[in-house]
Amino acid sequence: MPKIKKRRLGISIDMTPLVDITFLLLTFFMFTAKFKTEAESQQKFVIERPKSTADTSKIPDKDLAIIKIAIDTVAMDTSYYYEMVNPKDWQQVLASVKDLPEEMRTAVQLKVGLGLLEKLIRQTRIVNPRTRFAIDADRRIEYHWIEQLMDVMRRQHATVFNFVTDREGG
Repeated sequence: MPKIKKRRLGISIDMTPLVDITFLLLTFFMFTAKFKTEAESQQKFVIERPKSTADTSKIPDKDLAIIKIAIDTVAMDTSYYYEMVNPKDWQQVLASVKDLPEEMRTAVQLKVGLGLLEKLIRQTRIVNPRTRFAIDADRRIEYHWIEQLMDVMRRQHATVFNFVTDREGG
């Protein structure tokens, strides 16, 4: 052992690069996160989409009306739900549909029957003829629900629509 011990020097670590990296990661995750819409936070169902192998088209981001067919987790019954992406068109459609209760005029997503669904599709096409339709159906529902919906859409001349699926294996 040495008789005289060497004095230790203090170590200082510069934390600036660590803080910079942390904030870069934080902003990256904030910009790439997908948040729930108001309609998604109000719905009482979960849709298990069918799987498909080809992803040939993408659903448009604007001028879109979505018809969901889902099994309500509370009441355990199958129902149709209708919503639109464009809030301005949505308010015009709700204002122009007769026989719609006042509490439904402020909703962002409506639980509807076939009769009201037919009126909503007709008014959607009148308000904005460029609106595209998308069917988002649970894979557990029976085919006759989709067949009834397609009959309603056919009567309203809305014969072009997208069918929302998940990619197979992903």
